[in-house]
Formats: sequence, C-alpha cells, structure tokens
Amino acid sequence: MQVAKWGNSLAVRLPKKLVDELGLKEGDDVEIVAKGKETLEMMAKLSRNEALKSLRKFRGWMPKDFKFDREEAHARGWHVDDVQIRRARRAG
Repeated sequence: MQVAKWGNSLAVRLPKKLVDELGLKEGDDVEIVAKGKETLEMMAKLSRNEALKSLRKFRGWMPKDFKFDREEAHARGWHVDDVQIRRARRAG
C-alpha cells in the first residue's frame, strides 16, 4: 500500500480484499492507533445507537432509588478493583 497526500493529511488506500475481510463500507468510522513503530491497530467505532444498545445491558444493576453521589464515592476512595471484587461476589 502506498501513502498519499490528501489535503493536509496522509492517506492509505485499502485494497478491496482487506476491506471485504474487515467488513468495511464507505462512511464507516474507524480508529487507528500505533502499536509500536511498525504495527497499527484498527478498531471500529460504535455508532451512537450501537453504543446505547451496549449500555442497555447494564440496566437493573442498581436499585431504582439509587442516586450516584460523586463526592461520596470519591470520599470512599472507590477504585476499579473494588468494583471488580463486588461484581465477582455478586456473580459467585
């Protein structure tokens, strides 16, 4: 693949075979990040509707009357590890 100038940016044209393998279509939103000097990683960005759909599976984890208090949570010093331990206990 060849890198070409496109306005103030650089672009790479993806071969059809790769596009087909990845299931890409014109207008898809992707994120490409460098993983070292010679490796790129591409991730498809979720559309707004896809993101909302994935968040809906978390409904019902909290009591209906639960109110999140940022200051209280900060004072308790919650960390990701605390949340993972609580989830494991619930699942166990």
